[in-house]
Amino acid sequence: MKRIIDGLKSKLAKTKNGFVAKIAETIKLRTKIDQDLLDDIEDILLEADIGVDVCSFIIEKLSDKIRLNRIQDPSRVMILLKEIIDNILDSDHDELFNAEIYSPYVMFFVGVNGVGKTTTIGKLAHQYVQQGKKVMMIAADTFRAAAIEQLSIWSQRSGAIIQKHQSGADPSAVIFDGLTSAINKKIDIVMIDTAGRLHNKVNLMNELAKMKRTIKKVIPSAPHKSILVIDSSTGQNAIIQAKIFDSITDIDCIALTKLDGTAKGGIVIGIKHELGIPVELIGLGEKIEDLQYFNSTDYIEALFE
Repeated sequence: MKRIIDGLKSKLAKTKNGFVAKIAETIKLRTKIDQDLLDDIEDILLEADIGVDVCSFIIEKLSDKIRLNRIQDPSRVMILLKEIIDNILDSDHDELFNAEIYSPYVMFFVGVNGVGKTTTIGKLAHQYVQQGKKVMMIAADTFRAAAIEQLSIWSQRSGAIIQKHQSGADPSAVIFDGLTSAINKKIDIVMIDTAGRLHNKVNLMNELAKMKRTIKKVIPSAPHKSILVIDSSTGQNAIIQAKIFDSITDIDCIALTKLDGTAKGGIVIGIKHELGIPVELIGLGEKIEDLQYFNSTDYIEALFE
């Protein structure tokens, strides 16, 4: 995949204008560093929906750095702020696919309705097929016929194989048949699509746990990645979703969609600080190539440069 820095500045323009540019403008108008300046910065961070806990953490670290280094020039505050956010993200990036260890490599996608789960699977499948990998999609979202149809379309577009049953079938049965077939066909990567679970519905969340048990019956080491897909425009609600899904399915990483269309892209910072779950994929538009790996260094450069 392309690195995030490719065109990222324009894609993150709303997020940058939402808090980084506002902070820079606030600092530019000041002749000294005082509590009023720190309060204004905190207010801007809160307005950007980064999160109360991470905002308090950032301001505390900023105050400490200013005091310990005896900094008096307001122009240095942005440099310090960039360092703090860099340290929060400090991405321990782990490639999603590692066929040298596992084959097939099983990805289990979860998330609520409308976040772009199926589209993310389709785009990722396309990119792996382009790399010469044999990819299978499993349509375990059997509650909506439209979901199976959508994944079928992505299968055709990407060149991936699809395993599907009729609408209303047992999702775990679809997964069992799909994984068994994937082993026989020597598939490299399996991507499992699931229904858009309402995260406050215990019975539906339990169904996800059942699916995961089925996966382990066929391939004990799988799933190798449980990926939560989140719509970045939901802001703090994204963190609530992540906490609940993680308690049920042990989320390994997050795919953050629609990052180009929101001013709430700072949620990346809140997710890493509060949950410690890395964001590994980001959606930056409608095109297939707009799904990219997340790179914290590029993200910060795009916001602060």
